[in-house]
Amino acid sequence: MDESAESVRVAALLDAEAKAGVLFDEAIARGLLAAGRSESAVSDAVADLAEEMFGIRRFWHKRIVRSGVNTLAPFAANPPDRVIGDDDICFLDFGPIFGAWEADFGRTYVLGADPAKLAIRDALEPLWSWGRDRFDTDPDITGGRLYAAVVERAAELGWEFGAAIAGHLVGEFPHKRISGTEVDTYITEGSDLPMRRPDPTGRACHWILEIHLVDRAGGFGGFFEQLLDVRPPD
Repeated sequence: MDESAESVRVAALLDAEAKAGVLFDEAIARGLLAAGRSESAVSDAVADLAEEMFGIRRFWHKRIVRSGVNTLAPFAANPPDRVIGDDDICFLDFGPIFGAWEADFGRTYVLGADPAKLAIRDALEPLWSWGRDRFDTDPDITGGRLYAAVVERAAELGWEFGAAIAGHLVGEFPHKRISGTEVDTYITEGSDLPMRRPDPTGRACHWILEIHLVDRAGGFGGFFEQLLDVRPPD
């Protein structure tokens, strides 16, 4: 592996993620996520903001803004457009393309002070961090083992994991053209290759870890995702 080229790849992925974080922060600061707005209107507004801030209009996966009961739905679902309520929970999941590089970034926001909604929001990042620690301490971990671990840990903490995957490969757009067998591009049951491996072009695989927790009795969920295996320097 060309170490210099790999350093460039890692820096580009981190830069893309940092810009996605700035985009979300600015969207919240401008009040784009607000009661009375439809999910589709928020999605379009955030896309317009991405173009304004960074000159981008391409996203490598569908833009997701979900609120209320729609936050129970997994990524592949297409629930009906919904108007955000006064005391709602919402999440954003966007995959902007910065230059040639994919970002994938998800965050959950609570409008109001509902303790159950705040609890699920506040449980997401700690479980994500637990999953990263699990990845860090097992050099040979597979996507299947990491998926099983985060699902089990969620249950231990009293939560239901709401998706059939807990992440995926990420890289140059479109990463799936060079990623190999479909199931092995995901952190999911049946993904049995070591996550630390070269892709079919000989370059290192890089991963997104995503956490989707649901409170079915309450009728809502929460979502958090970002880069798993690379992180900014201290």
